[in-house]
Amino acid sequence: MPKFVIERNISDVGCMSAGELRGVSEKSCAVLRTLGPEVQWLHSYVTDNKIYCIYIAPDADAVRRHAEMGGFPANSIAMVRTVIDPTTAE
Repeated sequence: MPKFVIERNISDVGCMSAGELRGVSEKSCAVLRTLGPEVQWLHSYVTDNKIYCIYIAPDADAVRRHAEMGGFPANSIAMVRTVIDPTTAE
């Protein structure tokens, strides 16, 4: 199943409280339950003004549908082609 990186532009998201981020996570999980097991949220990286989310999904449309249903921006959706890390150099 393909993996995707989703870029979400959200002003001052890095200043959100733990409770606010928990609320966003709860909303995301509720939408995922309605979409079924084929769309999975792995984790996200929160920066000052963006969230970068890693999802497994059958296609970008499924990721876009999650964003629309949850009211989340999905400013960029890119399929991961491969993963590299320091061991790639060995």
